[in-house]
Amino acid sequence: MSWIRNTLVLLAVLAVGGYLALPAMLRMMGFHPHYDIPEFDLAGHRALIVTTSHATLGDTGRATGVFGSEMSVRYYAFLDAGLEVDIASIRGGEIPVEPWSMTWPLATPEDKRFRSDPVAMAKLQDSRAVSTIDPDAYHVIFLAGGWGAAYDLAQSADLAGVITQANANGAILGSVCHGALGLVNAQDTDGSPLIEGRRVTGVTDKQVAELGIQITPKHPETELRATNADFEAETGWRDFFATHTVVDGNLVTGQNQNSGYETAHRILELLAERSDDR
Repeated sequence: MSWIRNTLVLLAVLAVGGYLALPAMLRMMGFHPHYDIPEFDLAGHRALIVTTSHATLGDTGRATGVFGSEMSVRYYAFLDAGLEVDIASIRGGEIPVEPWSMTWPLATPEDKRFRSDPVAMAKLQDSRAVSTIDPDAYHVIFLAGGWGAAYDLAQSADLAGVITQANANGAILGSVCHGALGLVNAQDTDGSPLIEGRRVTGVTDKQVAELGIQITPKHPETELRATNADFEAETGWRDFFATHTVVDGNLVTGQNQNSGYETAHRILELLAERSDDR
């Protein structure tokens, strides 16, 4: 019966090998590609990360929320650069997280760091409500994505007001993936739509279709184009593996979860340039 034992051992080895190799394979295909953010010393600045409060995908009963890395990557990029970082959500309280997004095989190093960080987890479990936010207190406001954001970012008058005021104050505004929906109802200083005529990116309609989430009420590409933004994006055999980052003045937007590191880098770069100009 040694052949049975040998077969079981071989299957176990293959299973372990596959388990260990899958995250690397996903990175090779373009998911969370390696990206080194330079060091910055920006102590004395404050950043706010805003997420969804929505936890259910339509009437399917499936859980949804913020996509982990779209929050955690920025959180630690800002924190490690010396910024004080707060986390808010549309309604406040515990933030729902997209299932699997912070665990194997999708988890980034920042996701793992976040889950083991009691300070970060406390902010996740008791986030500030957007309605309580003072936009004047922040140099950077970043809108995280995830499918839950399709249900409440564009729909929040409180968030539109925060972004409008922060822009008037000259804050750097950023988003990634579905987070761009939080920009569509904000206004520029002249009362026109904030993103009208400006270069932006976000999740493509192609990616929405490929992921089978047409059930969501707001699709970033559609909404950004409807606001007369100059939408741009990259594509691939699956847009889930594409990435693109756009900087237009004080606005830094990333196409999807793969754009997270570069959007953080470009935001910190802009903030550093402003600090140098003082």
